[in-house]
Amino acid sequence: MSGVRLGGLILPEHPGPRAPQVWQYAEQLGLAHAWTYDHLSWRTLRESPWFEAMTTLASAAAVTRTIGLGTLVASPHFRHPVLCAKQAMTLDQLSGGRFTLGLGAGGPGADAEVLGTRQLSQSELADRFEEFTRLCDLLLRAPEVTFHGRWYDAVDARSLPGCVQRPRLPFAVAATGPRGMRLAARYAATWVTVGDARALEEQDERAAFAALRAQSGRLAAACAAEGRDPATLRRLAVLSRFVPDPYSSPGRLAELLGRLAELGVTDAVIALPRPDGVFAGDRAAFERAVGQCSGG
Repeated sequence: MSGVRLGGLILPEHPGPRAPQVWQYAEQLGLAHAWTYDHLSWRTLRESPWFEAMTTLASAAAVTRTIGLGTLVASPHFRHPVLCAKQAMTLDQLSGGRFTLGLGAGGPGADAEVLGTRQLSQSELADRFEEFTRLCDLLLRAPEVTFHGRWYDAVDARSLPGCVQRPRLPFAVAATGPRGMRLAARYAATWVTVGDARALEEQDERAAFAALRAQSGRLAAACAAEGRDPATLRRLAVLSRFVPDPYSSPGRLAELLGRLAELGVTDAVIALPRPDGVFAGDRAAFERAVGQCSGG
């Protein structure tokens, strides 16, 4: 076994009573954690059913007992830190301390435009994300916060009773650039990567793993700059964005997890199979692979 903890990605697309059942299914498979995308709509599925992430995770928290839960990832595009932190604290309470707040700066696309705000430069996105993360950290540590920044304000914001996990629930920060990696080193329990974020639709497997190797080196440098031991930062790879077929044959998933472990990855996430389109896959093959790698 690779030692890499295996998690699942569940798109927030399941209506009615089907939604809780999918999260129970992930737990029954023996997955260590399960995540959902925090978008208002997403790529090729913009015209398909798509539900809100935090509400979806509240339902998941109510029907599961052991599996970790998280956003992959929440961004400042349509969330204010005060509300985001309140939702995260609530989910930590509902789940009994199983929630991780995944955070990212947010990229171009519908989520960036849905509120009618102007397009931000890469520098502005990084500035906003830094302030967003800092304020979320403050709000989840202190019972009351007043804060005035360039991007956000909070006036006597209350966070009671606080998180189950102390001193606050963990962050998982998605980052590929130096500023984002510094934020991960400063605030996160886990760093998240999808490989080369600029070439997700085109990257081949070899290029994806090469990108991860280079990112790992930059992450170590970011930890050194922040005075943090890199061994204390978990590393999560969204494997279904690295390769299109992570469980296509017997032993395929185990082999991929072994390669990730060699690069210092501690956690990997694969998408639960959909019947068609993005993340399409064979459920029986998925279950065999997960059973082989998770002990489920």
